[in-house]
Amino acid sequence: MSPPVSIFPDQFRLNGRTALVTGSGRGLGWEIAQALAQAGARVLLHGRSAERLAPRIAELKQAGHAAGGLAFDMADRAAMRQAVVAAGPIDILIHNVGERDRRPFAEIEPEDFARLVDVDLIAAHALVKLVVPGMIERRWGRLILVTSIVGSLAVPGTVSYTTAKGGLAALARALAAEFGATGITANALSPGFFATETNAQLAASPAGERQRERCPAKRWAEPHEIAGAALFLASPAASYVNGHTLIVDGGVSATYLA
Repeated sequence: MSPPVSIFPDQFRLNGRTALVTGSGRGLGWEIAQALAQAGARVLLHGRSAERLAPRIAELKQAGHAAGGLAFDMADRAAMRQAVVAAGPIDILIHNVGERDRRPFAEIEPEDFARLVDVDLIAAHALVKLVVPGMIERRWGRLILVTSIVGSLAVPGTVSYTTAKGGLAALARALAAEFGATGITANALSPGFFATETNAQLAASPAGERQRERCPAKRWAEPHEIAGAALFLASPAASYVNGHTLIVDGGVSATYLA
C-alpha cells in the first residue's frame, strides 16, 4: 500500500497572491522577496530607485517568477499612494524598510528623531492604510512588519531606531486586534544579528565580535535565514497566528549574560 500523499507543503504556497516587500533591493528584504516568489507569489520589489531595482526584477523573471517594482521614497506620501494604487490589489505587505541613526541621545535633535520615526514607523501605518481596504474586501490579507530585537532589548546610541522598532511591534498587535475578524492577520518579524551588506562594518568590528559571542549560536545569521520565518507568516499555514512577534535571533533574546 502506498503511503498517503502529504498536502502539507501546499499550506506554504502563495499562488495567486501579490506581495509587496518594501526595502527589497538588497539585504533581508531581497531574501524575503525571493522566498515569496519561489512560493508562487507575484512579488513587487520596492526601493527609492527604479534603476537599482531593475536587475533584481530581471533576476526573478529569469527564474520564472512574476515580479514588478515600485520606486518611491517612504517620506513622500503622495508618491507612495500613487505607486501602490497603480500596482493593484496587494494581498501581502511586508514592511522591511528601516533607517538607522547610531548616535548618542544628546546628539539627536527632535527633528532627527521625528524623521527616523516617520520613515521607520509612520510610513508603515500609511502603507497599511492603502492596502487594507482591498484585503478586507477579499477577506484575506497578511501584514508583516519587520522590527528588530533592539525594539525590546535596547542598547545605547539607538534611541530613535529602538523607539520606531518597538512601535512597529505594537502596531502589529493593534492591527491584529483591529482586523482579526476580517480575514487579515498582522504580525511582526524580529531579526537579530544578520550579516547583511548594511551590517558588514559592524559585524567586522569589536562590537560585532561581542554580539557574536552574545548569541548562543556563536555566529551572525546569514541573510537567507530570515526567509523561512517570513514565508511562514505570509502563508496559509499561519492562518491563526495573529498579533505575534516572531523572533529570529539564534537565541539572543532568550538568554542573559552571566
